[in-house]
Amino acid sequence: MLEKLTGNTKIIEKALDASWIRNDAISQNIANVDTPGYKRKTVAFEEYLCQALERSNQSIPIGRTSAEKVNVGDIEIKIIEDNKSLSTRLDGNNVDIDSEMASMAKNTIKYNTLVQSLNAEFRRIKSAISEGR
Repeated sequence: MLEKLTGNTKIIEKALDASWIRNDAISQNIANVDTPGYKRKTVAFEEYLCQALERSNQSIPIGRTSAEKVNVGDIEIKIIEDNKSLSTRLDGNNVDIDSEMASMAKNTIKYNTLVQSLNAEFRRIKSAISEGR
């Protein structure tokens, strides 16, 4: 029974972890914008989450998440070195500062939204425990 109440929070917590790691990767990219030969880092999480949901034959309808069958611990968060982006720079660095700053802003918004979602889940659980009072 408790799993039904907290199943959604586990996915949100894992997404928060991924967002935090993505923030670190973007920060490293920005810090190494002038480092010769540096290749930008990206974080892969959403792809693995979708695969886990497909494996469990679950879908995520808007506003609801059914996470009882998804083993959140098996969902990976990987830092990937981006060698696909061909650098036009002579030093081999493929970091675009404008793109990284936009990614940082997008990730910050995503992180804040996830925090708000987690807070809403905890309020829902608190309301269920206190029987709506």
